[in-house]
Amino acid sequence: MSAAEDAEWLRWVTKQFGSIVGEDKEINLEEFKTALQVKESFFAERFFTLFDADGSGTISLEELLKALSLLIHGNEMDKLRFLFQVYDVDGKMMKNRFICLFLNKVAICKAARLSSEHPSAGSGSIDPDELRVVLGWCLRESAIALPEERLGDLTLALFEAADKDHSGSITFEELREELEGFPEVLENLTISAASWLKPPPSAERSCRPRYLTRAYWHNHRSKLAFLGGYAGLNLLLFTLAALRHVGLGRWLAVARGCGQCLNFNCAFLAVLMLRRCLTWLRATPIANVLPLDQHVVFHQLVGYVVLILAAVHTGAHIGKMPLGGGGITHTGLLAAMLAFSSPCIRRSGHFEVFYWTHLSYISVWTLLILHGPHFWKWFAVPGCLFVLEKVVGLVWRRAGGLRIVEVNLLPSKVTHLVIKRPQFFHYKPGDYIYLNIPAIATYEWHPFTISSAPEQQETLWLHIRSLGQWTNKLYEYFQQPELPSLEPKPLSRSLREKRCRRWEQVGVSTGLGETHRFCSIKCYIDGPYGTPTRRIFTSEHAVLIGAGIGITPFASILQSIMYRRRKQSCPSCHYSWSEAAVSFQVDFIWINRDQKHFEWFVSLLTKLEMEQAEQEPGGRFLEMHMYMTSALSKNDMKAIGLQMALDLLAAKEQRDSITGLRTRTQPGRPDWSKVFGKVAEEKKGKVQVFFCGSPALAKVIRAHCERFGFQFFKENF
Repeated sequence: MSAAEDAEWLRWVTKQFGSIVGEDKEINLEEFKTALQVKESFFAERFFTLFDADGSGTISLEELLKALSLLIHGNEMDKLRFLFQVYDVDGKMMKNRFICLFLNKVAICKAARLSSEHPSAGSGSIDPDELRVVLGWCLRESAIALPEERLGDLTLALFEAADKDHSGSITFEELREELEGFPEVLENLTISAASWLKPPPSAERSCRPRYLTRAYWHNHRSKLAFLGGYAGLNLLLFTLAALRHVGLGRWLAVARGCGQCLNFNCAFLAVLMLRRCLTWLRATPIANVLPLDQHVVFHQLVGYVVLILAAVHTGAHIGKMPLGGGGITHTGLLAAMLAFSSPCIRRSGHFEVFYWTHLSYISVWTLLILHGPHFWKWFAVPGCLFVLEKVVGLVWRRAGGLRIVEVNLLPSKVTHLVIKRPQFFHYKPGDYIYLNIPAIATYEWHPFTISSAPEQQETLWLHIRSLGQWTNKLYEYFQQPELPSLEPKPLSRSLREKRCRRWEQVGVSTGLGETHRFCSIKCYIDGPYGTPTRRIFTSEHAVLIGAGIGITPFASILQSIMYRRRKQSCPSCHYSWSEAAVSFQVDFIWINRDQKHFEWFVSLLTKLEMEQAEQEPGGRFLEMHMYMTSALSKNDMKAIGLQMALDLLAAKEQRDSITGLRTRTQPGRPDWSKVFGKVAEEKKGKVQVFFCGSPALAKVIRAHCERFGFQFFKENF
């Protein structure tokens, strides 16, 4: 830091200290834990002890600033010595101090001190028992659950690597020597999760808004061109209609102009929801020109435009002459549709309200045909296509023989449904369908990505996370001991074995704490509908980013690649070949909150790794990157030992202790600048980034894609 930044940081810490300090101008252990936001007591107690230089049981501002200066301004040796002191905990002393923590009485804590020597001094070395205890707390702090035997393996791996002289303990010099193999750790060594300890962020910002940058306009050129054309067409329609009626008065001219725009926009609303037509257009060159992936966003935008135009049209008529009830009714219906289609209504357990109010579009179009003499001309073609799509969808929805034949209740309340696939149902990897299960809700249809590959002929897979009322009902329904719609005839043993073998072939396990059962539940589907992921197989370098259950479209794609690369052999000449070669590079990034989420598709990823290992180095196309956000990063003092141990054990066993994959699970969140910077350096062709996950993360990734000039696609349905 510069002198000015250092002064600003000191003011910042002083201010934050003052916000939590008591009347005695010092903070005790409980206040320190609250401010530090440490999950477990062990590290809070260790940091507090090391900060408490005079051993008074409280920390003054002077003591805090001295300790923080060492962590932020100190050299590598200062930080490393602090780290060593955190890990150098005498067993008996540690036991007594945890008694103090439990009783939470400063007087008793002082009485429990073993000597007048400061308790942070330790024994000067770290023995295996101390290391095991610290690593155990590291696991708890990172929300990682491992068996005791694996904790022993981690302890042994780190201890054997650090105990250079085989003396049975790790000295400071030995720890320093071991950490030299992790230079990036020492450079940024700090205590995370303490926002009040960190310097305030720089106030410097770019002088140009993001929307005015060249990269933004380049990456959104089709969307911006479409919006410009849409706005220009509306302006032209309004102007021409208003000029034709300007002699009848200003108000009437405004009303006629808005009316002409309503003719276009109300018909355009139907065009934007022609899902089957849009899915077909994705396979044509038009998809490279029009922003088809944004059709839902544009539908919402046009809906707001229609409401504004209707309100102005109605107001202009009232200003000139009394208006019939039809115009006011039309505006009221539009307002109700928009109000009840907001995310807070749809995702808060009131989907029926959204569904029934949105059916008002039938009344809206009927009123427009009766009220607007020219609307039918605009509506004829899109209206016919809309009706045709609805009829086709109704036929598909009521097609007989659709049954949920298997269900698996996975960790973190994810329901894995296996549906018998209709005979003539064809789809592409990453497509989605609308699902209706009468046993859950008669009229509710919800979109879900198909997580199985198209090459899997017998069944469809859906992985559904319990996030709303309907999805929670679904999970609870299959938790029942006895279902009213269970399969009346038990499956034969041979059929069950056949299904289990099929699951093993595609790398999906039925274990890992799942609840697996066979059933026969009636369901209906509508689809399939295309998504941006259809572009993946035409990419040069595809980056697939899934957050949590957002992996489902990519699970379908990866399985499809696995099927296509699977070698077939001729029984007579033993010639082998693959159905299709994968000619593009794939970087797959999966971000999960905790360890259990990886169990959804870890068997599939293991199978992919095994097949990759069989390929020649030049034939490998897939790079996997796993991130666990609840785990503390390697730069955090509360986790540095654990992450070093995990790295050492993974190198020794050739598999990750968290997932069992060969790919090492990285702690914390991805550094997108480094991730995309590495992708750009590879120069393996035009980079296209496909994302499925939360809108907040989508904004972050989109901004980085604009910076690096990558194309960004997000799942929208």
